[in-house]
Amino acid sequence: MQETARRITALRGHVFQFRGDPFCDDPARMLTDWPDGLIICENGIITEIGQATALLKSLPDDAVVFDHSGKFILPGFVDCHAHYPQTEVIASYGAQLIEWLNKYTFPAEAKFCDPDYARHAADVYLQQNFANGITSASVYCTIHPESVDAIFEQASRYNMRIAAGKVMMDRNAPDNLRDTAKTGYDQSKALLEKWHGQGRTTYSITPRFAPTSTPEQLEATGALWKEHPEVLLQTHTSENRQELEWVGDLFPEHPDYVGVYEHFGLLGKGCVLGHGIYLNDREKALLHETGTSVAHCPTSNTFIGSGLFDVRGAHFSHQPFRVGLATDVGGGSSFSMLTTMRTAYEIAQLQGYSLHPVQAYYLATVGSAKTLYQEDRIGNIKVGMEADFAVIDPLSTGLIRHRMAYTTGVIEQLFVQMILGDDRAIAATYVDGEQVYLQSGTRTALEFTS
Repeated sequence: MQETARRITALRGHVFQFRGDPFCDDPARMLTDWPDGLIICENGIITEIGQATALLKSLPDDAVVFDHSGKFILPGFVDCHAHYPQTEVIASYGAQLIEWLNKYTFPAEAKFCDPDYARHAADVYLQQNFANGITSASVYCTIHPESVDAIFEQASRYNMRIAAGKVMMDRNAPDNLRDTAKTGYDQSKALLEKWHGQGRTTYSITPRFAPTSTPEQLEATGALWKEHPEVLLQTHTSENRQELEWVGDLFPEHPDYVGVYEHFGLLGKGCVLGHGIYLNDREKALLHETGTSVAHCPTSNTFIGSGLFDVRGAHFSHQPFRVGLATDVGGGSSFSMLTTMRTAYEIAQLQGYSLHPVQAYYLATVGSAKTLYQEDRIGNIKVGMEADFAVIDPLSTGLIRHRMAYTTGVIEQLFVQMILGDDRAIAATYVDGEQVYLQSGTRTALEFTS
């Protein structure tokens, strides 16, 4: 049997590592950094981290060194809730959730029966991710199997760690966007068997949300997850007050929105519920007890006017639950995870809580990885983890350069990036140890010679 060729790459720059959970301990002490650090990767896995001057001497002659001296090297951002087919309707005017779905989203999603169209849309989506330092995502497709094939095919070109699934909807949607309880189950199962575990792909069973699935479809969804507990499950909950009333009308026999999913066996480790703004105490307790996660989508929640997620309550109540950060695209207004962190900070401020910058970056990396139960693989820079990185230019604009001259420490410098930065701050992005994005004018890889 032919052995896999050894592929060694290294990144030099100001390296950051999370040493613990900043929601459980002093945030200022939860970062380790190497101002002149080096990350060594072999075949897409981190093998060493430390001071560059010491580690450079140990590199073999054929290692490729990417020199980002003076720039911040962070774990690649993890977007735990995104709708890639909605990229073309980002920045659509004047509607809240239900109207927004009918006016903008459903017409856009209807186009994904065309494989070529879906492939193009998937490529546009992934390139926007890479330009914003996002290296992993949990993605909603459409009801069309072609949309699932497209995103997995395109992501596999980069060996990107991605979760995705066919949306299941058998009611309260246009005729051309409805499946049935049987076809939703059958198509999802076939796609799961085709894609789950191929390279770095993960299948996620994806009923859109309770109002667009009959009890029969939700029952079939629960049966499929029970048959394949190794995969993920994603859906929505408690995003909008009108939505809550609608769920109450459709499912009067259940105590609350999360209770619908509870009844059909759709809660547990590996389930990510989008939004979760209007959770009651019983629902929060259920999330805690079952290990169910919530994707916080701050730019979407403000842009569509849904409400303010309580990030403090999610972490500091007597029954906390896992929370990650998400762009939502296209209900959200930006692919930038820096912008998403800024909006999360602003939402917390409106509720009397100042989200610490280390907590914000944690949500965008480790926190999102934890929602997917993949924190042992992605979301941090540690030996043994997968080599996905976002490189931030800390002086990307004139205003940021001016502001950085007056900072007093590295945590304040990170805060400046998340408040004032955007895609211009992303100097480079690495997936599986390979460069997938390089901003124009940024230095390229250097062949290392001793």
